[in-house]
Amino acid sequence: MSGATASRPPAVLFTGFPGFLGSALLRRVLARGDGPVACLVQPRYRDLAARRARDIVADVGDEAGDGAAVHLYEGDITEPDLGLGAALDDPDLLGGVDEVYHLAAVYDLSVDADLAEAVNVRGTEHVLDAAERVGVDRLHYVSTCYVSGRYDGVFTADDLREGQSFNNHYEATKYRAEVAVRERMAEGLPATVYRPAIAVGDSETGETDKLDGPYNLLRLLLAQPRRLAVAFSIPGAADTELNVVPRDYVVDAIAELSGRPETVGETYQLCDPDPLTVPAFVAAMSDAAGRRTVTVPTPKPVAKAAARLLSARGVDVEPATIDYFDHPTRYRCPNASDALADTDVSVPRFESYVDRIVAFAREHPDLGDDPMT
Repeated sequence: MSGATASRPPAVLFTGFPGFLGSALLRRVLARGDGPVACLVQPRYRDLAARRARDIVADVGDEAGDGAAVHLYEGDITEPDLGLGAALDDPDLLGGVDEVYHLAAVYDLSVDADLAEAVNVRGTEHVLDAAERVGVDRLHYVSTCYVSGRYDGVFTADDLREGQSFNNHYEATKYRAEVAVRERMAEGLPATVYRPAIAVGDSETGETDKLDGPYNLLRLLLAQPRRLAVAFSIPGAADTELNVVPRDYVVDAIAELSGRPETVGETYQLCDPDPLTVPAFVAAMSDAAGRRTVTVPTPKPVAKAAARLLSARGVDVEPATIDYFDHPTRYRCPNASDALADTDVSVPRFESYVDRIVAFAREHPDLGDDPMT
């Protein structure tokens, strides 16, 4: 346990800590006085979680009183009772939890089917079972815009089961997980669903925990000479939107919306309502990286083969990211925009912070692409 020694039993159960979004969101939940918080942590992340929990509690300070405490429980969402056993029934432990934030998932475009199913689908079902067992007042579930799969057209928070195909097992299992959440909501579980677009580093600092997704393009550019760099341009890329949002927007939006009772039962897409096209995104990234980039028309299978070859030669370019350069779905978020209209929470233009995320990536080249939340 980290935090005040005489703290109350946990009021919130949190999965996905000490991950990328989870660490930032936990800080916000504690700061507004919703704690103490119990975090479900896999044993291999226990030491990291303890360090981050101490730092967060120290930063929050006396602002949240005896609620500024983090209790770490070793467990795993792939186990039917989350590995928590009787603690879920004990009011002095987790039996009095009022809210659950479920962020834990495998965020990896190349994840194999069995692991994705175990964590993203069955893990979510286990969290839903635990929430109902405890009798929580509210569940907050972090999904993804990419439950859309390769839906051809505009996709909003009202859309889900559209007969779509999927780019990979990550998308397919996150879709099935959200279907499970929606089914429990229809049966009476009070919940809110948040669907982030592609999340990159913090818009103010550039900070990130991993270099995946759009960072594959950055690695490709930085591996080439300043005077002339080459990027793939697959058929359809010119009209494809690449919907990217910074971590702080996602965290700010969830922190704002999760604190309102009227958002129970809603789904919110946390995306850029006016995203860049792929060519504009490549141009912005090239400028920030200091590269003069030429895009070369390349058939999609050839681009994927080239990515595999580059990875084998030490330039880590994930072939699965190529699928997003001709992705047919366009994401819109009218209800999120309306709900956040009278707040300070809005999506910054990518061009306004790309220099910072590139600078951070250059300063931390050894960051990997660990698929932890």
